[in-house]
Amino acid sequence: MKQTEVLLQPNPNARIEEFVYEKLDRKAPTRTNNPELLGQYMIDAGTEFGPGTAYGNALIKCGETQKRIGTADRELIQTSALNFLTPLRNFIEGDYKTIAKERKLLQNKRLDLDAAKTRLKKAKAAETRSSIWAEEVTKSEQELRITQSEFDRQAEITRLLLEGISSTHAHHLRCLNDFVEAQMTYYAQCYQYMLDLQKQLGSFPSNYLSNNNQTSGTPVPSTLSNAVGSSAMASTSGLGITPPSNVTDLKESSGSRRARVLYDYDAANSTELSLLADEVITVFSVVGMDSDWLMGERGNQKGKVPITYLELLN
Repeated sequence: MKQTEVLLQPNPNARIEEFVYEKLDRKAPTRTNNPELLGQYMIDAGTEFGPGTAYGNALIKCGETQKRIGTADRELIQTSALNFLTPLRNFIEGDYKTIAKERKLLQNKRLDLDAAKTRLKKAKAAETRSSIWAEEVTKSEQELRITQSEFDRQAEITRLLLEGISSTHAHHLRCLNDFVEAQMTYYAQCYQYMLDLQKQLGSFPSNYLSNNNQTSGTPVPSTLSNAVGSSAMASTSGLGITPPSNVTDLKESSGSRRARVLYDYDAANSTELSLLADEVITVFSVVGMDSDWLMGERGNQKGKVPITYLELLN
């Protein structure tokens, strides 16, 4: 329970504040979480740089996405607290304490019963040597009956409480499923937000190079390949910056090939060809051209295109 609280609210001071407000039966004030704070700083910085610039526009878009993630994070905390943490805390602070108390009481009753049995055994052993112990035996037997009755009663109470644990487990299992579902929804939302952001930033690298008059070198698509994971990488071929073998073969030959464009690309100068994602163009190699570029052709338009933006077709 404590570690779940740490996961949902890493700030110990905030957890203490929430605990105090909960005990006072008052609603804790809404505080800005870290993604929302970062998002606001990004938006402020982007506005300062200028929404009309590539970098400023990108910062604003990143900031808006961070704020959306912050909202999703807040929803995860609220849902998990309501459906998972609260039922667990209620059990630990309520039923669990009752069960622990009754079990400890049962243990004390067992000790009393063992002591009564020991006293009766000693009294009977002494009775065989002397008749004056007969009264002591009677007294010990009466005490044993009382302690046995108290032990049996406490054992029944404890048994009934422990039998209820199975239904408690079923309830906690449902709560655990709710917690997993809340996390699944949160991570799916975050992934979708970042995927949308990635698509929006698709053409930003070339704009950035153009703004800085850097016409040489290879534009690299803004692909969060490591964050998406190997399964997503498998479905988006050609994301790496190392030319595949079929590109190498093309550059060593004098023929041409058809290629699918993976990302939008804005030409930095008149020697380059602007590209639209998913369109198919003809590409071929030119002697003396930089190894990271091919010559692209679309109708009567022709110009250099970056290899990393292309997927050669068979």
